[in-house]
Amino acid sequence: MQPHFDSFGGRIGKGLTRSSSTQEFQSLTRRDAERAVRKELDRLKATSPKDELDVITKDFDGFLNLFNRFLEDSASGAAVDWEKIQPPPKNAILPYDDLDEVDNDKIREYLDKLVVVKLNGGLGTSMGCKGPKSVISVRNELTFLDLTVQQIEHLNKQYGCNVPLVLMNSFNTDEDTNKILLKYATFQVEIHTFLQSRYPRINKESLLPVAKDIGLDGDKITHWYPPGHGDIYDSLYNSGLLDMFLRQGKEYIFLSNIDNQGATVDLNILNLLLKDGCKHEFLMEVTNKTRADVKGGTLIHYEDRLRLLEIAQVPKEHVDEFKSVAKFKIFNTNNIWMKLSAIKRVVEEKALSMEIIVKYRIQCKNVQHTTDNGVNVIQLETAVGSAIKNFEFPLGINVPRSRFLPVKKCQDMLLIMSNLYTMRSGQLVMSPNRQFRTTPIIKLGTHFDKVRDFLKRFASIPDILELDHLTVSGDVTFGKGVILKGTVIIIANHGTESTYRQEHS
Repeated sequence: MQPHFDSFGGRIGKGLTRSSSTQEFQSLTRRDAERAVRKELDRLKATSPKDELDVITKDFDGFLNLFNRFLEDSASGAAVDWEKIQPPPKNAILPYDDLDEVDNDKIREYLDKLVVVKLNGGLGTSMGCKGPKSVISVRNELTFLDLTVQQIEHLNKQYGCNVPLVLMNSFNTDEDTNKILLKYATFQVEIHTFLQSRYPRINKESLLPVAKDIGLDGDKITHWYPPGHGDIYDSLYNSGLLDMFLRQGKEYIFLSNIDNQGATVDLNILNLLLKDGCKHEFLMEVTNKTRADVKGGTLIHYEDRLRLLEIAQVPKEHVDEFKSVAKFKIFNTNNIWMKLSAIKRVVEEKALSMEIIVKYRIQCKNVQHTTDNGVNVIQLETAVGSAIKNFEFPLGINVPRSRFLPVKKCQDMLLIMSNLYTMRSGQLVMSPNRQFRTTPIIKLGTHFDKVRDFLKRFASIPDILELDHLTVSGDVTFGKGVILKGTVIIIANHGTESTYRQEHS
């Protein structure tokens, strides 16, 4: 077995321990690194406008806490012990079909205790768009944000309730989003926004911030990043919205990604949480894995707690085991229900202990962060679901696949733009003419990566009611009235162009 050396030069591995002199050296190194970063943060704060200083100070306090934990984890070799992983107990994951239906006379009362929160910090750059991803048109010229507002307004009108919509923006999306929200002024939806923290990217070699001042203008914006959706706990608390909702009698939030078109308010789940005697502070929706979900986080039982296991925590030799459905049959949809009073408690007691996601060139080959001058940088993030172990009586709900319909790539848009779905009050509903309730697996080549290129390659969206699997590679366009059935594989050789017109069965 080859020895393994951590980022501080300590030799670690199964059955190996550090000498006291090595541990003392690493402790001194960590203290030096922490002092150097703290000094740089103080210098950056000195360049901040006075009216932004309080916010910047809170952001930097959060970053410094995360950075110190990163140093400790790097030195200790902290990782999941694969041998300790156990499947969740049977009562830890409840089948959705076992939920009781909500009584009609309780619906308004329960909805008035709910807050819907959407994660709205992402840009649409990976799909070739500028501005917030939430304003990409995805169905009938309606955007993710349009559909979300329609869904909440429908609830409020139908049941005479007041479910507010809250958007967690990042510094990348906040200004544009707040301008767009003006068009919903007459809608029957109370909309709030709050700003996610911004943390400095750090040089991979020196572990110091690459930013020279606090500014975001021009290329300086690349020196900063929003630290993942695990930041919601502190940012929601610091915004004052959490206390405001508690004063209003709100009890739970339903959190999801704004691009997940299946993440609508579910009355039966809400009924479970609000009925007498319920103690669940944290509920995570999970669903069964398919071949398209091999990298999604999963729930495990670890050291007597229900925990979320992400692929980044998996030892290299066990990655294939993690990706298979033999041992890990479910994955996290990131549709999460949390008790507001419990969020307040864990933040004020500083009880949150979320695993750190380290994104940098060596450890995360699929995510490369570099500044414009080519300096390799690191950013430290956390995921909202990893806090499940910090809440009392956490629970997983194995929900239907229909509650997980994200749009991460343009190929996902083909599903929601097609006749596979109809739209009702902003909600996508699978056509009753679909024989199987699962969605087709669609893999489109790089020619379809950008929204503009994707749209121009379809004279009309194909009929996919009977489609099981579609793979397209090369310079392919689709004519009008195409019907795709079963398994379809279309390949255009390099340098050739192909137009697909006929029905395929």
